[in-house]
Amino acid sequence: MFPIHLLTSAVTANFRTDDVNPADDNGGDESSNNPGTARRHFIRQAIDADLAAGRFDSVCTRFPPEPNGYLHIGHAKSICLNFGLAQEFGGTCNLRFDDTNPIKEDTEYVDSIQDDVRWLGFEWDNLHFASDYFDQLYAWAEKLVLDGNAYVCDLTAEQTREYRGTLTEPGRDSPGRSNTPEENLDLLRRMKAGEFKDGEKTLRAKIDMAAPNINLRDPVMYRIANVSHHRTGDAWCIYPMYDWAHGQSDSIEKITFSICTLEFEHHRPLYDWYCDKLEIHHPRQIEFARLNITYTVMSKRKLLQLVRDKHVSGWDDPRMPTLVGLRRRGYTPESIRAFCADIGVAKFNSTIDVVRLENAVREHLNEVAPRRMAVLDPVKLTITNWDENDSAVEMMSAVNNPGDESAGSREIPFSGSLWIEREDFQEDAPKKFFRLKKGGAVRLRAGYIVDCHDVVKDADGTITEILCTYDPQTKSGQDTSGRKVKGTIHWVSCGHAAEVTVRNYDRLFTAENPDSTAEGKTFLDYLNPDSLSVTTAMVEPELATAAVGDRVQFERLGYYIVDTDSRPEALVFNRIVGLRDTWAKIASKDQPKGKK
Repeated sequence: MFPIHLLTSAVTANFRTDDVNPADDNGGDESSNNPGTARRHFIRQAIDADLAAGRFDSVCTRFPPEPNGYLHIGHAKSICLNFGLAQEFGGTCNLRFDDTNPIKEDTEYVDSIQDDVRWLGFEWDNLHFASDYFDQLYAWAEKLVLDGNAYVCDLTAEQTREYRGTLTEPGRDSPGRSNTPEENLDLLRRMKAGEFKDGEKTLRAKIDMAAPNINLRDPVMYRIANVSHHRTGDAWCIYPMYDWAHGQSDSIEKITFSICTLEFEHHRPLYDWYCDKLEIHHPRQIEFARLNITYTVMSKRKLLQLVRDKHVSGWDDPRMPTLVGLRRRGYTPESIRAFCADIGVAKFNSTIDVVRLENAVREHLNEVAPRRMAVLDPVKLTITNWDENDSAVEMMSAVNNPGDESAGSREIPFSGSLWIEREDFQEDAPKKFFRLKKGGAVRLRAGYIVDCHDVVKDADGTITEILCTYDPQTKSGQDTSGRKVKGTIHWVSCGHAAEVTVRNYDRLFTAENPDSTAEGKTFLDYLNPDSLSVTTAMVEPELATAAVGDRVQFERLGYYIVDTDSRPEALVFNRIVGLRDTWAKIASKDQPKGKK
């Protein structure tokens, strides 16, 4: 665990006050007259009010994922919120798997979710499964039946939807609604005993078929499913619906604040109804806006489709918004926690620009990642007067991290034959091109100033070698020449470079909102064909011994991590995020108006 005040200074949104959620009309700043006090979002205000009023005497939260897929960045927001609130108020937070749908659930997902929560930096106080409570849930179901608050229904799923009505028309009673409690109890027990086929009967709460809130129109509590469960095996053939199991599981665990995403707001009356009818511990449900990010899909169904249809290499593909994907991409838990704190807690749905996520990891890695030189698209630079000065291989001193003196420096071999980036040279360059050009000069990072006097081309006119001279008086840190040049580029000595594979990842989708599709299209039509490019790069010798998981900044290029596909003799680097590209802006200004 780590000390952190998550989401305290968060951006908040307006939210309706009522006697269930007593927060400010403005959604959350109790400190407008005291700049030294942190802003408190509406969930914090609600907790403050309940504790002050004595409704609860502690803060007990839970993170309750269904183990039917891998967690994504949206879940990270919920994890940070639930665990962060418990930590802030000196309370507890449980990890509970709402494993009520064995058709889609698997222990693979259970294991991955636990790994993800721990990777983010949190540890749960208790580990639970909704399946732990199947006996208690069933006993409570029998109580509702005997009290006349639930009944067994013979309608098919399609008929149930038809009888439910619409937003403007009330529903119709199921024929089973008139059963006596004794008849319903007998049918329920026979359902549990396995006498009926899948879908033949359901248990439904008996509430109000004319309720304006459709969730209260006799919702299904149990359905028949002759499927083996990942924990209970074949002990059950009826399984609780999420709305029935969720609130009662909260109650059993004595949760005080059930923090849910906004889509559960209209389910809250049902949550309350079950607790009231059973007269059990009644947690308070509070909803917040889920996380949506540009150029990303968050639907588990769509993420699963990407995996199954092999549009990506798996759940941990670095282009995926899953936590395992972001981890493999090279994102740090610190950056994701910072991102979640930055975006805050709101009451209304909105979409966050993915740039804010990218900035979060960029800012963290800028502080902690060592600098190294790598050339992704190499072209040879030859110093033609290197031998004239009786120069051998020189060792150049380079700072590991200019923002961290304790990171020290390293020695890099420099010779008369170097690799530089092909894009760092232009034979006929525009006026504001401050890198290397014919007849121009540039400083080599941690090395010398070189002047280009010629190029060598192949039969197709492609430049294969850049010919330069160097000025021995211009060595970095020892420059006595008085010369000034505007550009500095990176390099790697040809005779000392290590060869590695580099995977440059970009956004998986070309559309800002892949879920908002044009007629006749699906989100798959917006997959970015250039979301991954693979190249062979030449890197400084220090990188040849990098270990899986090491993160570095390739100077002037971006941040990279050593991928799990690496072998000692064949390293693979994934691009985490690029550096800001100021040259792109300059180049666009050089274009004539109306052209790009």
